[in-house]
Amino acid sequence: MINTNDRQHRSRLQRIARRAMLERGLLPDFSAPAIAQLNEIHGHIPAVEETVRDLRSILWCSIDNDDSNDLDQLTAAIEMPDGFIKILVAIADVDAFVEKSSALDTHAQHNTTSVYTAAQIFPMLPEKLSNDITSLNYEADRLAIIVEIIIARHGAIASSDIYRGIVRNRAKLAYNSVAAWLEGSGPMPQAIDRVSGLAESIRLQHSVAQKLKALRHMQGALEFETIEAHPVFEEDEIKDLAAEERNSAKDIIEDFMIAANGVTARYLTAKNFPSLRRVVRTPKRWDRIVELALQHGFVLTQEPDSRALDQFLVAAKAADPLHFPDLSVSVIKLLGYGEYVVEFPGSSSGGHFGLAVKDYAHSTAPNRRYPDLITQRLLKAAIAGSRVPYGIDELEFLAAHCTEAENAAQKVERQVAKSAAAILLETRIGETFDAIITGAAAKGTWVRLLNLPVEGRLSGGLEGEDVGHKLRVQLVHTDVERGYIDFKKV
Repeated sequence: MINTNDRQHRSRLQRIARRAMLERGLLPDFSAPAIAQLNEIHGHIPAVEETVRDLRSILWCSIDNDDSNDLDQLTAAIEMPDGFIKILVAIADVDAFVEKSSALDTHAQHNTTSVYTAAQIFPMLPEKLSNDITSLNYEADRLAIIVEIIIARHGAIASSDIYRGIVRNRAKLAYNSVAAWLEGSGPMPQAIDRVSGLAESIRLQHSVAQKLKALRHMQGALEFETIEAHPVFEEDEIKDLAAEERNSAKDIIEDFMIAANGVTARYLTAKNFPSLRRVVRTPKRWDRIVELALQHGFVLTQEPDSRALDQFLVAAKAADPLHFPDLSVSVIKLLGYGEYVVEFPGSSSGGHFGLAVKDYAHSTAPNRRYPDLITQRLLKAAIAGSRVPYGIDELEFLAAHCTEAENAAQKVERQVAKSAAAILLETRIGETFDAIITGAAAKGTWVRLLNLPVEGRLSGGLEGEDVGHKLRVQLVHTDVERGYIDFKKV
């Protein structure tokens, strides 16, 4: 356990987070017009058309982080004849309360995402909306967009549809407790036990998710495992860094959301609508990925091949699970980051290399991600047979802006996380650590410590070093205010 004498860690990090938001061009506060609009919004469901289906009898549940209150989606699974399974994803109808071009929408469009820092959350929409009125809360009736997917016995999608509905969350569940129950290391959560038939539904969701994942990996989806750390506070003092781990409950949501996002993209195309796609292009540094694989005794083709890369990752994880997260980070950095692009009917955006899918439109988190709100408006217009609610130039601008603002938000989150890590390390100047290089570019070389979830900049004596190399480093400097952690090669 790591200690420090500074007792004002949380408030210090909050100041750093607000400054980082402003420096990256993001708004930490809502405008007066946005607050005025918020005060006029009430929680009742607005009048809806007869085509909106009443789906409150379905055993919906939410599975999210223990402290999540902005519940964007619910899931359910229903057995059908001949081995088919119907999976359902309900997505909060945020557009019903946040009108396009309104003051609240303008703020959401500017930031494009909720920013989750170690000290404070800066929500894309005010908490009165995202945590209440448009959140799919427990035992609350809510409007939603429903993605219905029929899964065949082997995991392929047999058919799908999208429509509007009214839903009610029957159980608010958390990843870790659900995973412990599914994996046999913990009791059934009481929220599941209270609802007759819900345990069977969640086990069915787990089974379907495994089939979906297996089929995606057969098609070349990549298996990563990264380390995401968050500070552990005792009152306002940081005591340690804890690493987030993936589990079977997180896999359910991940696999269902990937499936729903694919259905969404194809639905809009079928309706002759444009769509905002999330793409990860063919990696530019494939040659370095080939070198990394060779160091692990695995030969990749000279041309990018996601299926072969996944086979390497699976083999590497089996051979050395302890250090697989570090290899994952290296490969992710070499693959490059995702971006938003507009796909118009008759064109192709290129697909998502890491997921091995051609059709992928973010749609399942409209409370916290603006591209999802754009997609929701497109979907509602397509369902209703209305005209496209966005112009071509407008969509092109929004795609570029969402990419830029999301990158800025991620930099804010990383900076505050590094500031938290710097607080823990500022008394350990001069100590040495085992590390792995996770990034190497003209602007700098970056390393991650192997025994502590911390990343920092490496300086001096870097000839011949590249992503994936392991080395011994010494901590030489920390700057809590800027989130700088500097090492040198030993």
